[in-house]
Amino acid sequence: MYGRDPWGGPLEINAADSATDDDRSRNLHDIDRAALSRQLDETQQSWLLGPTDQKKKKKYVDLGCIIVSRKIFVWTVGSILVCGLLAGLITLIVKTVPRHRHHPPPPDNYTLALHKALMFFNAQRSGPLPKHNNVSWRGNSGMKDGLSDAAIGRSLVGGYYDAGDSIKFNFPASFAMTMLSWSVIEYSAKYEAAGELNHVKEIIKWGTDYFLKTFNSSADTIDRIAAQVGIGDTSQGTNPNDHYCWVRPEDIDYPRPVYECHSCSDLAAEMAASLAAASIVFKDSKTYSKKLVHGAKTLFKFARDQRGRYSPGGSDPSLFYNSSSYWDEYVWGAAWLYYATGNSSYLQLATTPKLAKHAGAFWGGPDYGVFSWDNKLAGAQVLLSRLRLYLSPGYPYEEILRTFHNQTNIIMCSFLPDFNSFNRTKGGLIQLNHGRPQPLQYIVNAAFLASVYSDYLEAADTPGWYCGPNFFPVEYLRKFARTQLDYILGKNPRKMSYVVGFGNHYPKQVHHRGASIPKNRIRYNCKGGWKWRDSKKPNPNTIVGAMVAGPDRHDGFRDVRTNYNYTEPTLAGNAGLVAALVSLSGEKSGIDKNTLFSAIPPMFPTPPPPPAPWKP
Repeated sequence: MYGRDPWGGPLEINAADSATDDDRSRNLHDIDRAALSRQLDETQQSWLLGPTDQKKKKKYVDLGCIIVSRKIFVWTVGSILVCGLLAGLITLIVKTVPRHRHHPPPPDNYTLALHKALMFFNAQRSGPLPKHNNVSWRGNSGMKDGLSDAAIGRSLVGGYYDAGDSIKFNFPASFAMTMLSWSVIEYSAKYEAAGELNHVKEIIKWGTDYFLKTFNSSADTIDRIAAQVGIGDTSQGTNPNDHYCWVRPEDIDYPRPVYECHSCSDLAAEMAASLAAASIVFKDSKTYSKKLVHGAKTLFKFARDQRGRYSPGGSDPSLFYNSSSYWDEYVWGAAWLYYATGNSSYLQLATTPKLAKHAGAFWGGPDYGVFSWDNKLAGAQVLLSRLRLYLSPGYPYEEILRTFHNQTNIIMCSFLPDFNSFNRTKGGLIQLNHGRPQPLQYIVNAAFLASVYSDYLEAADTPGWYCGPNFFPVEYLRKFARTQLDYILGKNPRKMSYVVGFGNHYPKQVHHRGASIPKNRIRYNCKGGWKWRDSKKPNPNTIVGAMVAGPDRHDGFRDVRTNYNYTEPTLAGNAGLVAALVSLSGEKSGIDKNTLFSAIPPMFPTPPPPPAPWKP
């Protein structure tokens, strides 16, 4: 049997051969020499010599779900530990090293005063008070209003008492709600930042809910409005009424008749403005907003159909809140209804030259430009100037809107100390009512108009306005508003804040029945409360946020409860104060440009889309 010799030579295998070990060894020795005499390749050498250097066997770590190299495992764990130690060391250093923390800035004086000014409305509420009213010395009152008058026979529970008495005057109250709504529409972000947005909306709704009770709000046509609850005329003798008696509203036991009007264009148009403005505030509550809009339309229709003043000579309202005319309310109410509905017929009415002429838009006079519960023309002109600044509706409205815009600029010029339209006290308080008593209610309204108009101009990228040949930047308007509010808040010759509860020095004998009589479970009758009226001691209850009537033209002030020309607060006055304060509060100025226009359709038709690209 022959086989191939792996060493290159022939190899014979004979099974029958039985060679000895020495022979076999000798033969192998010869074979080795023969093999080594030839050059061996690498494979043959490896068979002969075996591996020359063996690598060390790698070690692994079994982690259960994965097997990794031990070296990699050690490096990974070590890196994690080192990074953790470094992070801990850095954190320790950062926490131990002293540093300057950036706290939010403290609230400014206007924001602090705003919180307090809104509380005044809580103190003036009539009817069943909510649990969160937060005025401890007030309770439910006026629970039989309307029902106790046989001629009315329906509930007029709710609403607000006007001032230091317990009469509910719809004319100034509706103006107050309009002012609050206007301020919310323009400055809702500032109310939100101050944490007062829900509060002010509750205040507005408390008022509008009551207004809806004073007429048939579900009807399209009405013939009467409940204009007033309670009587203040004391010239008829000693019959108990809301001015003759000095009692807490919770203790009233005398009759409270209701004054109805059947031709009251001024009142109806103002109430329409109030409901229309509130409908924009509550636009996210569609059902309630529609209810307000419907009521506003009904009231304005009544105002146009049954013309006349709500306060004819000899009536109770004429003694306290006499309306000079209803033409300004027509412009004011129509403007608000246009913003609330987008119906151009209201804008056509508001911009009718004849209407504007009757309202006094084209003539001056000592009270021209003075915005108040009686005269809304200045406010209406500012409101419609906003429309021209942002939407520019053009023909046929442009001519009268341009006139309103020019008149607004003239009014703003009259507020500046550079002109002599109004006198000022030595302390710097502008005399918008020409030295007559109770000046502050007019001043806060002017401060709001100046502040909001400056924001209108700034939002329209208009740096200022002209007074004749002279140009004034918008900051002049804000400076005017600030100086007047600063005076009211204590920067005056007497160093007195005329807002109760703000600062350390403010009126202590406020002309207010509820605040002046202690809540001590003693029920005082009509004359029994006179001792509290005539007391020389401070009021036992602090009516926080109430802005009193104010100083005289010499910066003088008498903190005497019996002198209402100095110490009585009013609903309309505090509404103007709230509006002015919120407009100047916070670090930044600015309005919400779009909310007021939310119901207005596009002024011009939408242009058609571009034609499709041409294809060959």
